[in-house]
Amino acid sequence: MYAQMVKSTGSGAKSREEMTPDEAAFQDKIDADIKIEPRDWMPEGYRKTLIRQIGQHAHSEIVGQLPEGNWITRAPTLERKAILLAKVQDEAGHGLYLYSAAETLGITRDEMTEQLLDGRAKYSSIFNYPTLNWADIGAVGWLVDGAAIMNQVPLQRTSYGPYSRAMIRICKEESFHQRQGYDIVMKMAQGSPEQRKMAQDALNRLWYPSLMMFGPSDKDSVHSAQSMAWKIKINTNDELRQKFVDQTVPQAEFLGLTIPDENLKWNEEKGGYDFSEPDWGEFFDVLKGNGPCNQDRMATRNKAWDDGAWVREGLMAHAEKKRAAKLAAQQAAE
Repeated sequence: MYAQMVKSTGSGAKSREEMTPDEAAFQDKIDADIKIEPRDWMPEGYRKTLIRQIGQHAHSEIVGQLPEGNWITRAPTLERKAILLAKVQDEAGHGLYLYSAAETLGITRDEMTEQLLDGRAKYSSIFNYPTLNWADIGAVGWLVDGAAIMNQVPLQRTSYGPYSRAMIRICKEESFHQRQGYDIVMKMAQGSPEQRKMAQDALNRLWYPSLMMFGPSDKDSVHSAQSMAWKIKINTNDELRQKFVDQTVPQAEFLGLTIPDENLKWNEEKGGYDFSEPDWGEFFDVLKGNGPCNQDRMATRNKAWDDGAWVREGLMAHAEKKRAAKLAAQQAAE
């Protein structure tokens, strides 16, 4: 099993001969689909990879509230406002689940937040693109949450127990988010010529950033081989991207919208669509902080952190007061 995994994912993962006895025993558990729990022994690389991946996932949920939160007050109806508000609240909850899962690996939430705010930690590049109008909110739900579901459903089977269990609820809620977005786009695609044009424009602008959400192509992915061997990841980036395209193209056809790709074509031999690769230069440039909204997103998160300092300080003072009172009571009892 492990030898097949290494062969299928290429270089980057340790061979059986390179493993220590502890690493070999750990890999045996992975291959037997036994979940790894926080108190189990694990290689340091496994721990660090999980902290990076779960932390990036959590940051993406939190930063992902920003482009949609801006539209809560501008949603076209009261019902749409309520739905969008509920969705943004869901994303906050997803961040909470994921930060909690990462904390079981020995890192604190404050440390992860500081890494995000000073640029050491990343979040999904898609959230550095603007939501210019209401059609964009629909496209975010349809495309971005659709890509997120494609990424996250396999993570319900990931090897680390707390991460796997957190993903069960997250995926259930994300499925509603995707349907909400598709419903918005469908209403606009069936609406006035102006609304239909807005829906097509949103698809044009968010299609390739959505394809980038799966990460770089497998040949350029640094972490995939070892993550696949450890079953932190279940599918490769390219496998998931292909599955997303194959699922989304028929949805766009049903809406009467056009995927902005002249090379898009059904390939009977592989049983899927041929499609153009995203501009990976743009992808890596956005990751470096040069996207349309990178500075705005980080300025907003830093302001929220600074504005919330008094709350954190008050909670810490209250906790310290309770601890001191408990200690005094124990000493008096003695």
